[in-house]
Amino acid sequence: MSKVGISISIDVTKIDKSRLFTGKKGVYMDLTTFIDLDEKDQYDNNGFISQSQTKEERDAGADRTPILGNCKVFFNDGATQPTPPSMIEPAPADDPFGSDPIPF
Repeated sequence: MSKVGISISIDVTKIDKSRLFTGKKGVYMDLTTFIDLDEKDQYDNNGFISQSQTKEERDAGADRTPILGNCKVFFNDGATQPTPPSMIEPAPADDPFGSDPIPF
């Protein structure tokens, strides 16, 4: 199992308070984030955070909710997902097994 540490920063003044809900142990808000471990934006962020849409909003094709903030990956233990076969470069024609002499 791989581990990733993520720092999150949001602008609380942008929170739509009508989306807050009360649970058994407090007041909650559903958030959504998209993180790209391979690419950063101009501010060194790996992704953003927004308030989650309801199922009804998604089904109706509503515009996404405003971005509340950003996230940065500050720790990655180095474990990676396997590279899909379509992304692997083929070995040169003169070396049919690449750098690995065992073909299995």
